[in-house]
Amino acid sequence: MQTKPIRPVSGHVFLRDGARGAVWYAKWRDQQGQHQRRLGPVWPGRGAPPDGWFRARTRSGRPPADVTAALEPLLTEARRGGLRQARTGVTFADAAEEWLRHGEHERRLKRSTLVDYRSAVRAHLLPAFGRLPLEAVSGSVIERWRSDWLAEHGGPRTAAKLVTILHGIFERARRAYGLEQNPAADVERLRLRYDPAAFDFYSPEEVLALARAAASQQDGAIYLTAAFAGLRRGELLALDWRDVDFERRVIRVEGNYSHGQVVAPKSGKGWAVPLVDDVARALAKLGHRERFTGPDDPVFAGEAGERLDGSALRRRFKAAQRRAGLRPLRFHDLRHTFG
Repeated sequence: MQTKPIRPVSGHVFLRDGARGAVWYAKWRDQQGQHQRRLGPVWPGRGAPPDGWFRARTRSGRPPADVTAALEPLLTEARRGGLRQARTGVTFADAAEEWLRHGEHERRLKRSTLVDYRSAVRAHLLPAFGRLPLEAVSGSVIERWRSDWLAEHGGPRTAAKLVTILHGIFERARRAYGLEQNPAADVERLRLRYDPAAFDFYSPEEVLALARAAASQQDGAIYLTAAFAGLRRGELLALDWRDVDFERRVIRVEGNYSHGQVVAPKSGKGWAVPLVDDVARALAKLGHRERFTGPDDPVFAGEAGERLDGSALRRRFKAAQRRAGLRPLRFHDLRHTFG
């Protein structure tokens, strides 16, 4: 029977340019796989660098002595097995549930954020890592999983988001269960490029056609406000009449309607957007209705003065698209016209 050969421990240092300057990193491989750790930034001044900083490359292009000296203890401990994760006795599924619990009760995350996180964990992360002990998930394991996920699903932005969630789960596990290292911190980030051509949106003429095909005057005003003021669906449904300032020609965005309640906007703070002529005329017509025009009444109100149901609004939006003969886009894409 052949025995598995013992892999020698080896490593090197390299420079990576960041937004705040160059940073030295160490990368090494042992029996557990490949690891990476940030050593520290390059000292931009002259003379000996202060603690936590390192010199730049030498004239010959080699790493300076202080950087290679910082690598040696890592290789020594790797040879001794000192960098292996401590046995926590906790599975990834346990750690994920603790992270979600902590987010709900201690961090007080919004309900919509929690729903999004739970969905991502259950659909993508638990099937891959759920039964594994925490110490069995290394940076290289995560990178291999991400490669497979991208090959099957595509969507680098979603992949990056999932790795961010993994980072949060393991970071919470460090505090809650004594996990020694966060393996997601060693995962190399994907390069995400913004491609304007990848975004489709309606022209102003198409938005006006959509408003004319709306099931009601109010729905038409919603489509115009979404497209020409750049508001999200929840922000539209959270608007009260006191938020519409016809005199100053602005709309103040102070809330977001989500899961039956008005919460803070996605950015966490309010802002104001210009009230353009088409939107001002549409909202002024709504303001002449017989009821629900007080400062605290919703601008876009149901039959009893309640805030509109977002799912029903989305269905009416799809129907208006078909009546107007427009290509199908998401309701959220309306705000890209404003952008």
